[in-house]
Amino acid sequence: MAMEMTATPPDSVQCPVCFKDFEASAINGHLDLCLLKGVNHSGPSTTDETEPPLKKSRISAEAVPPSPGVNNTVPASSSSSSSSSSSSTPSAAVFSLFQTHRSKQSVQNEWAGSFSSKQTAVTAVNKGIKRSSPSEAEPGAAGPDHVKIQPSGSNRRTLNDLSPRTLLTIDKPLAEILRPNTLEEYFGQNKVVGQQTLFRSLLDSQEIPSMILWGPPGCGKTTLAHIIASSSKKKGTARFVTLSATSTSTNEVREVIKQAQNELRLCKRKTILFIDEIHRFNKSQQDTFLPHVECGTVTLIGATTENPSFQVNAALLSRCKVLVLEKLSVEAMASILDRAVATLGIRVLEQESENPKDQDHSDGHMPKIFIEQKALDTIAYLCDGDARAGLNNLQLAVQAQVSSSGLDGSQEILLKEVHIKEGLQRSHILYDKAGEEHYNCISALHKSMRGSDENASLYWLGRMLEGGEDPLYVARRLVRFASEDVGMADPSALPQAVSAFQACHFIGMPECEVILAQCAVYLARAPKSVQIYKAYANVKACLRNHKGPLPPVPLHLRNAPTRLMKQLGYAKGYKYNPAFSVPVEQEYLPEELRGIDFFTWTPSDA
Repeated sequence: MAMEMTATPPDSVQCPVCFKDFEASAINGHLDLCLLKGVNHSGPSTTDETEPPLKKSRISAEAVPPSPGVNNTVPASSSSSSSSSSSSTPSAAVFSLFQTHRSKQSVQNEWAGSFSSKQTAVTAVNKGIKRSSPSEAEPGAAGPDHVKIQPSGSNRRTLNDLSPRTLLTIDKPLAEILRPNTLEEYFGQNKVVGQQTLFRSLLDSQEIPSMILWGPPGCGKTTLAHIIASSSKKKGTARFVTLSATSTSTNEVREVIKQAQNELRLCKRKTILFIDEIHRFNKSQQDTFLPHVECGTVTLIGATTENPSFQVNAALLSRCKVLVLEKLSVEAMASILDRAVATLGIRVLEQESENPKDQDHSDGHMPKIFIEQKALDTIAYLCDGDARAGLNNLQLAVQAQVSSSGLDGSQEILLKEVHIKEGLQRSHILYDKAGEEHYNCISALHKSMRGSDENASLYWLGRMLEGGEDPLYVARRLVRFASEDVGMADPSALPQAVSAFQACHFIGMPECEVILAQCAVYLARAPKSVQIYKAYANVKACLRNHKGPLPPVPLHLRNAPTRLMKQLGYAKGYKYNPAFSVPVEQEYLPEELRGIDFFTWTPSDA
């Protein structure tokens, strides 16, 4: 029977289940009876794949949906009907707030709206929970700005809805919006995910092993993990959980592992756990994964920019396959940028004559945007293989030009190379003072000077200094090089290097860069000799390989400051060299080592 819309007394309270009005003193007793009767309700279900399933069935509610604004009550005497309608009542309806002086239809609409917003927020924010894939998004609920939930857990617009206007109003970086969902859109890592590679066959068969993705920033580590997630969700073979080591505690990791154990035991479904920046976890935190990766409870995918040999536990590393992703080439960056401008409806100027009938994405309120091919090439070359930096700089340049030109739809905007360079300011240099790139560059500098290549020496020196390296560190390495590789071939090299170190200490950057450049070129041009280095290395080998006690110092080489020491023979027979006008023949090595020449001796001679 339909409920009648009547004015409610000021002291009445509305039941959140049947929407009838009662006095405040009687509402609690009515709620107990109303819930037992099992009143049908048309609110949305709280069942979501990110939450445990409700204990009560929804079959009856889906079979006979109640009409809006109609309350279908069932007598308590009808046990079968009562139980059926009771099972269809969402448990979340019990916790609705009591509202007074409101119509029943408005309460229903607001209840549904508040639940929908809460559900979206929980899906986007909570960690350690499987998130909805694009195929799981509610169909038919969209206008042109419909937001879909992607595997990354963030709201992303469909690519068909993107336009130049989107660049001004979107609240996310372009690199996140255009993140690929399939391997066909994934560029630049053919050695790892190519058609004939082992990883590609494993992904196609959904046999994903635990792995560590190692590569520089912006090369596609996180994107590859999201492609794995999209493929797993589409085929329903595994849950995918994303965590970041920069903001996740050990307790949260244990909670996710506990959920994975339950999922495997109850649903026979695996869990893929993606840990971004896994090198941020300390050794004890990484040990948390060991037994669960070993027994297959979780499939671990870690992403890191640091060398796993240094930053990941050896025990965990032995249980994972390391995939090395390379820096994106200029050709791969060009493909990524071409896909971006084509999706956004931005026309490439040099291609206009070839494709005069390109689709015009302009909506009549936005200016038409063109970009020079040379400008795209500049981004591809200057972003240093970082797709994230390249796409976001393209977005920045478009935003700046569109904002400065206004929103006149009849106006045309041309992005030139100068606009791109203005946004980039300088080349995007990959260098980490505390990471592997630090050691790679100093090794390249050292070897270039050793090979007397002054141009390469200047280049690697510039890579380090422009990347933010401490100039005193470089100066210390040059001092070492002056003795290790130049040595006695040019004894003045060491004073040159020490002077360079002192000058850098006095002046600092950026003025001291030319001082280091001068010293590096001097050392590169200097003659090389490693005799001192090898001779001292032989001495160390001799000491380490000696069997038994080390030989004592000969008595004639010892000082004798006391009478007792003189009586014991200390300094007896020593010949004071300045007292002789001719060379003195005298032994200075222990008896066991007499006649040895450390400049020609090798450890095998011992």
